[in-house]
Amino acid sequence: MTSSSVTRDGSRWMPEYLNSINPATCIGCGRCFKVCSREVMHPYGIDEAGEMLGVCDGQDDFNGELSRVIMVIDYPGRCIGCGACARVCPKNCQTHIAVDHRSVS
Repeated sequence: MTSSSVTRDGSRWMPEYLNSINPATCIGCGRCFKVCSREVMHPYGIDEAGEMLGVCDGQDDFNGELSRVIMVIDYPGRCIGCGACARVCPKNCQTHIAVDHRSVS
């Protein structure tokens, strides 16, 4: 099944949904978070051991345990496949999947 769409000018367009973010290469810059109008992902704090500390609001250092920040997909179902996050990511750490390749539950 192919589910391509058509833009206002008649061009064909295939949505590509955010499928994953590689935590090893994500630098937590927040660019994808800022351009996403659907709040699909959020910044999460990580400690030295690589354990998730929780959603990062930019002010909480989690009692000094914050080592770095990465982006985590919280709500994948909200993604509309626009690709804005991929266009602003400086590390190319995201994987997207075309609408005709995703599994529907």
